[in-house]
Amino acid sequence: MVNQVTAQAFCIPTDAPEADGTISWDSTTVVVVTASAAGQSGLGYTYSAASVPAIVIDVLAPLVVGKDAFSIPKHWAEMVRAVRNIGWRGLCATAISAVDTALWDLKARILDLPLASLFGCERLEVPIYGSGGFTSYSDERVRDQLAAWVEQDGCRFVKMKIGTHPADDLSRIRVARQAIGDAELFVDANGAFSRKQALWFAERFPTFGISWFEEPVSSDDLEGLRLLRDRAPPGIDIAAGEYGYEPFYFRRMIEAGAVDVLQADVTRCCGFTGFMRAAALCDAYALPLSCHCAPALHLHAACAVPRLRHLEWFHDHVRIEHMLFDGAPVPSGGVIRADLTRPGHGLVFKSADAERFLLRPAGESP
Repeated sequence: MVNQVTAQAFCIPTDAPEADGTISWDSTTVVVVTASAAGQSGLGYTYSAASVPAIVIDVLAPLVVGKDAFSIPKHWAEMVRAVRNIGWRGLCATAISAVDTALWDLKARILDLPLASLFGCERLEVPIYGSGGFTSYSDERVRDQLAAWVEQDGCRFVKMKIGTHPADDLSRIRVARQAIGDAELFVDANGAFSRKQALWFAERFPTFGISWFEEPVSSDDLEGLRLLRDRAPPGIDIAAGEYGYEPFYFRRMIEAGAVDVLQADVTRCCGFTGFMRAAALCDAYALPLSCHCAPALHLHAACAVPRLRHLEWFHDHVRIEHMLFDGAPVPSGGVIRADLTRPGHGLVFKSADAERFLLRPAGESP
């Protein structure tokens, strides 16, 4: 039986100002959840907001504490039902994600199995693509960051942000192409463009060897994504899906023929349970799946799903995961590998290192 669920939020400043095509930010909030049973503790987390621990403690934890630690699909369904009137999608989905991943990690630790083995391995190593190149960066910083992923980590693919200042984007893309040599170049507009703007850029991308155009228009504009998928030059994949909070979102996107590659994010799509359902949809529709961000948390699930394309090695999350979690993966030759000698996902929260970033509830003393 689960005997305790805890949740805390931590705010980590970025190492430099960051921006994409639609927003800018200077910090990232991580919500860490633990679930305990049978002398073991499972760890889950999400990248979300400071309000999420209250959802976990007040709404979700009572559904889990005192219940069978192994009945995770049942708990998942009950958590989804419990947030109906306050909104499943968004903050509640990220809260469910953190609890669900903690429960799966707990189950694996009780069974003394790595999560990849519990899920069922299809592979032991996962290709990654370096991801950053923020629109707030100077050309020099973009050049150095992207080149390091290729030269030091062996990445065969790297991604940069575009869309804040469209007039500058082709120049920035040229800098990136020169920095990475023969590696594949991906671009992400984060929905910044209109349909015709996005098509204008897509028609020019073959000159730079760009093979991936992520969220050229809003991911809610399924007709616009389909337009880009139909009319973009051959060799350019249209990708979206990172804002999928539930299986119906992914089904609608796939049925609309909106993407060449579906993205899903364990920290948003209601955890490993939701992620595996997204992966099953991709398998049923013969569509590649790419993991969005949070590479340390995705790794074991990525080892288990069919039709995996790759995993996003996102600058912010890589930095945070190495700061806060022992066992975070280290790339070599453009891949990260699951450590099957450690139970669960193999991560251990470094609470002492995280203490200085803790967001305390109002009125609570340090």
